[in-house]
Amino acid sequence: MSGADKRTGEDTGEELRASRRRWLLALPLAAFAVLAALFLVRLWSGDPSRLPSALIGRPAPATVLPPLPGLQRDGAEVPGLDPATFKGAVTLVNVWASWCVPCHDEAPLLLQLAQDKNLRIVGINYKDEPENARRFLGRYGNPFQAVGVDRNGRASIEWGVYGVPETFLIDREGRIAFKLVGPINPDNLARTLKPAIEKLR
Repeated sequence: MSGADKRTGEDTGEELRASRRRWLLALPLAAFAVLAALFLVRLWSGDPSRLPSALIGRPAPATVLPPLPGLQRDGAEVPGLDPATFKGAVTLVNVWASWCVPCHDEAPLLLQLAQDKNLRIVGINYKDEPENARRFLGRYGNPFQAVGVDRNGRASIEWGVYGVPETFLIDREGRIAFKLVGPINPDNLARTLKPAIEKLR
């Protein structure tokens, strides 16, 4: 074999190895793109509650959270989050923050739900400043019978929270029965949330 033929063979072998390396580097990126596309399709499917939750049917996390300092309702201090109180009543748990724009939009609908005396409404205040949270509830009204403060966000991770706002329904046995990702709006309130509440009664 001449020197030129040998160099050509070496060049071809090097090109094949480089091509294989490029494919191997591209595979994880392609896999990530496919997973991201599937997630976005589910997200944009029109019903945010269809996002998967491994917690449906399981007991609510045994997360005890301190109360929001200085928050009162009907002249009494509003307690923090105690999962022991979930049992015996249908409970709506709303994860919210004063800095969350969609939380402002859903606030009047939470007040509307609070008129149902057979539904307990509990809030988890997520990564918020206490004075801002109190100001938020002072502006819109307080629908919550209890508000637990999750200053560092760890408790919300236990609940499987993607981001605020999110809403959970807890059945009378203390199990998570329903999860709504995103804000409550008139459409999902009528179409999914209220029927889910009635189903748990």
